[in-house]
Amino acid sequence: MPGAFALAVCGCGGGDESGSGGAGFKQGNGGSGPGPTGAGAGAGPGTCTVFPADNWWNKDISGAAVDPKSDAYVASIGLDVGVHPDFGSVYGIPYVYVDGSVPKSSVTFDYADESDAGPYPIPASPPIEDGGDHHILMIHTGECVLYELYAAEQQADGSWHAGSGAIWDLKKNSTRPAGWTSADAAGLPIFPGLARYDEAVDQGEIKHALRFTVDTTQKAYVAPASHYASDQTGADLPPMGLRMRLRASVDLSGAPASAKAVLTALQKYGMFLADNGSNWYISGAPDMKWSDDDLGFIKSLHGSDFEAIETGPLTY
Repeated sequence: MPGAFALAVCGCGGGDESGSGGAGFKQGNGGSGPGPTGAGAGAGPGTCTVFPADNWWNKDISGAAVDPKSDAYVASIGLDVGVHPDFGSVYGIPYVYVDGSVPKSSVTFDYADESDAGPYPIPASPPIEDGGDHHILMIHTGECVLYELYAAEQQADGSWHAGSGAIWDLKKNSTRPAGWTSADAAGLPIFPGLARYDEAVDQGEIKHALRFTVDTTQKAYVAPASHYASDQTGADLPPMGLRMRLRASVDLSGAPASAKAVLTALQKYGMFLADNGSNWYISGAPDMKWSDDDLGFIKSLHGSDFEAIETGPLTY
């Protein structure tokens, strides 16, 4: 399916939080769970694609117009600030495949009015993002549906509580209702924006946009985002959902294969501003097969190597 990317086995290499600032993951409470590959009970890649080929995550924006405020947005994030791959052999945002053999659980939410009620197919001992966000990402290969939780925690009685939750039908193009969050601050799905080893190295190509964070965002969002997470109104600050593109002039000829796949995707598909966090941190899934040394090439880039593309009017 041109432009859409298919599911493959999750790279959930375990580990603690990395000294570079990336989040590792921990196993949740309960019995035996996903193994080193993160494939849950009975799970496999299936035939699901991650949204239709014409979805914004899968759109080639290499020829898109530059936003008139691109220079201001980039300067506000930091022209000389280094880019950081917030993933590697032991850190990143993990995910897990599930199927019909995994029972679905009810979840209570802090932000129930902006969360999908569920239930959610949480496997025993799921991989949970370490650090403050505690995301759980579950791809149901029988339904082709993505289930995501933010600040997920299993209670002493075995029940689950989370800050927020969102359910995404991977067969459709859809967004959250205006003003709603998701499991991510911008109201976007998380899994589609992760750099994954199976794509970057095994397939040699990432065919979708990625996800990144900045420290200070504007009290505004641009589609396909649906939510802001700031009280700052400065017009030069980036809005949630802003799409950045690596400049075509950046020479990738010396990049190791894994880093080159990530950076080529940033030139062709760009990356969405999805959350508040460290400036120019790009998200990915952990996998013990990543070479952290090779991914280190990405750190040679700076904010000045990026430009914002024009994606539409802001919602305040």
